[in-house]
Amino acid sequence: MQQQQQQRRMFTAALLALVFLLAAVSTTEAGKKEKPEKKAKKSDCGEWQWSVCVPTSGDCGLGTREGTRTGAECKQTTKTQKCKIPCNWKKQFGAECKYQFQAWGECDLNTALKTRTGNLKRALHNADCQKTVTISKPCGKLTKPKPQGKFYLLK
Repeated sequence: MQQQQQQRRMFTAALLALVFLLAAVSTTEAGKKEKPEKKAKKSDCGEWQWSVCVPTSGDCGLGTREGTRTGAECKQTTKTQKCKIPCNWKKQFGAECKYQFQAWGECDLNTALKTRTGNLKRALHNADCQKTVTISKPCGKLTKPKPQGKFYLLK
């Protein structure tokens, strides 16, 4: 019997502690002032639109591109950015077009060229890129198959 009374007292004490704790938390939360949400500042500035890369000299290498955007409240509506045009066969597709290429195909004996296809991986600075491109290059030295065995000339 004494054990039951002791258990009831412990339960009552635990229950009172819980009620006190909940009241303390509730009072603390009520004392906090809610911060007004910051209003998102809406900008009327449009996205940057970039021109193609124009090389500083020649037809490849370092150059610049112009960027523009519209909007009455924009701090900056034009800017210039450095860019680079690769000095290799890729320049025929534009420096802003990046392709994932397959392996080179077999050499076409009629044209002495081998080809491969590339699929667009990404287009930089709003570039207008072809989805798929095909490139060709010379096969190199073409070797004619050597005859097997010995041949005799008959007269």
